[in-house]
Amino acid sequence: MQYPLVLEILTPDKHVYKGNVTQATLPGAKAPFVVMHNHAPIISVLQKGNLCWIDEKGDGSVEISGGFVEVDNNVITACVELL
Repeated sequence: MQYPLVLEILTPDKHVYKGNVTQATLPGAKAPFVVMHNHAPIISVLQKGNLCWIDEKGDGSVEISGGFVEVDNNVITACVELL
């Protein structure tokens, strides 16, 4: 299976995750949204919820209290605060 996206999750203190994924689901400020291969560029505010992804190990997730995300050229960079 191909993993065409790179997901990087950062906090002010550390790198939480960096890896290749097939998709990520993020808790957007207005509603959750899914990012898949070739998603349009976007910058969005994130609210409290689960940031989830699918990688070669299966499903992964982290609970966040908020933050923001940038998606550009199949790279997802999320700057978050963990709960």
